Amino acid sequence: MPGVVQALQAEILIPGPAANGDALVLAAPISFWGGIDPFTADVIDARHPDRGRNIAGKVLALPGTIGSSSASAVLLELVRTGLAPAAIILHEPDAILLLGLIVAREMGWQTPMALKLEKAAQARLTGRIAIDMQGRITPA
Repeated sequence: MPGVVQALQAEILIPGPAANGDALVLAAPISFWGGIDPFTADVIDARHPDRGRNIAGKVLALPGTIGSSSASAVLLELVRTGLAPAAIILHEPDAILLLGLIVAREMGWQTPMALKLEKAAQARLTGRIAIDMQGRITPA
């Protein structure tokens, strides 16, 4: 059965609802500003190996982010329009990106959970996965 071989435990950075979706593990770090279209959720960075993929509703695993103070605004727009990932898994916290989730929650919008999981463990995420409210990741 496709999916993670065994359950993984991620650290919760920003709490949110339990998530269920197809895993999308990006092959390289990305900047949400100029890398993700805030109106379609497509990866639009011409140099990114995952260009053309769509992050909406996916369990998005990021091996890293490329900083931009506008990344939070792009994520906020994705949440507002219902195009946000089902959950976001980071190798290490990105305060600017996560600010978009914090602002969205303050505005009363439902936000995806953000978690921390090492790159090696992220690489094991395939197929449809579920994440419970305690950060436990299992095949769905």
